[in-house]
Amino acid sequence: MPASRYTVSDVMTHTAVAIGREASYKEIVELMDQWKVSAVPVLEGEGRVVGVVSEADLLPKEEFRRDDPVLPDQLEEASKAGGVLAEELMSSPAVTVHPDATLAEAARIMARKRVKRLPVVNDVGMLEGVVSRSDLLKVFLRPDEEIGEEIRDAVLAALAPPVHLQASVKEGVVTLRGSLRDRALVPLMARAVRAVEGVVDVRMELEGQPTGAS
Repeated sequence: MPASRYTVSDVMTHTAVAIGREASYKEIVELMDQWKVSAVPVLEGEGRVVGVVSEADLLPKEEFRRDDPVLPDQLEEASKAGGVLAEELMSSPAVTVHPDATLAEAARIMARKRVKRLPVVNDVGMLEGVVSRSDLLKVFLRPDEEIGEEIRDAVLAALAPPVHLQASVKEGVVTLRGSLRDRALVPLMARAVRAVEGVVDVRMELEGQPTGAS
């Protein structure tokens, strides 16, 4: 069964806001406010990503403004409180993703690393764009008709032997109706349909007996 055709390159922002190592603290804050972003990649040379400055990297300057004692687990954050340039503030190496990565892969990286945005880099680390959490949600804007067509052409038609099922889609929720001789295929079918980008949930109504597949 074919994998989803959507990759990071399909949803990312190709014109990315970025800074150099020498960018000042105030310049970074102004840039984030102007472009309404929560993080910016730091570049060197002709565009190689060497780090990222995020809101979390900037907040220690406010958090540790007073002379309160610094706890051992706060040393790394406290050290950034004195930073004035991007190279002193950035998190490095940067957490990045490749443009041909799937949306699921990008989502897992964001969740695991607890970041909201990822620089998109090529094989040599050159910046090609930025992908954000909101970018990954764009696939849920796909029209129901388009989702249904992909399910019929790429999922149902690909099964051998052919199955007698019809797919309908409403608000991203897919309902499969009809007969399925081998009930062992139900989990496989649900997984394949759910893998189609834009699917919110899957319902099955087989031989008159509704089967929840979520």
